[in-house]
Amino acid sequence: MFETIQYEIRNKVAWLTLNRPDKLNAFTKQLNKEMAKALKEASKDKEVRAIVITGAGRAFCSGQDLGDVDENMDHGEVLRQHYNPMMRALSKCEKPVIAAVNGVAAGAGFSLALACDFRIASEKASFIQAFIHVGLVPDSGNLYFLPRLIGHAKALELAVLGEKVSAEDAYRLGLVTKVAAVDSFEAEVSQFAERLANMPTKAIALIKKNLRASWNVTYDEFLELDAQGQRIAGLTVDHAEGVRAFLEKRKPVFKGI
Repeated sequence: MFETIQYEIRNKVAWLTLNRPDKLNAFTKQLNKEMAKALKEASKDKEVRAIVITGAGRAFCSGQDLGDVDENMDHGEVLRQHYNPMMRALSKCEKPVIAAVNGVAAGAGFSLALACDFRIASEKASFIQAFIHVGLVPDSGNLYFLPRLIGHAKALELAVLGEKVSAEDAYRLGLVTKVAAVDSFEAEVSQFAERLANMPTKAIALIKKNLRASWNVTYDEFLELDAQGQRIAGLTVDHAEGVRAFLEKRKPVFKGI
């Protein structure tokens, strides 16, 4: 079904693995298209309650494959036609998405990681705003998410200087959720993803929606979003299960509905 990614479901978690290891999982038009398709498929699949995005081999994603670049190409149209559909599919996903950053995340690969809900980095991972080194600006939503995570001043510094950020420095900056040793990396990602997959999925979706909305509405408008969201959450099977489990002094078993 896919040629440039691997798609696998394990324990209610969809694993989307960028699979061009010989090219450090650099983006091509086909990879953009297949990622968008896989994200939509995982979003719709009722069996899937969390998503992991990672890379095959020693890189997460090195950004755009420069072998695919034509010096006369319209970079804006490339974004509109190939990158933006992929990034929109990711932003519309109501399920929790984890970037398992196993190696370098550069350029649009960095943007992809930023757009995920959580980032778990291998101790060998690194992040770099490679755009400036070829006379371009960060794209694929990069400068939307980066200042929200680390603040305006630091985001400007990373974007303009284009210096590599180690996994430990990324953790100190608040870019990543945790750093894992190479030997235990996949196991720790699996454990984290499966923890999310067993949580009340609709509540997570509403948390994601309201957090995003909070940047663009007034406080009074947000209080109304609170009320709307809580009404929806209060009608879920998982809310009823959570209350029962509390009263019965046991661990809840959430269904994701």
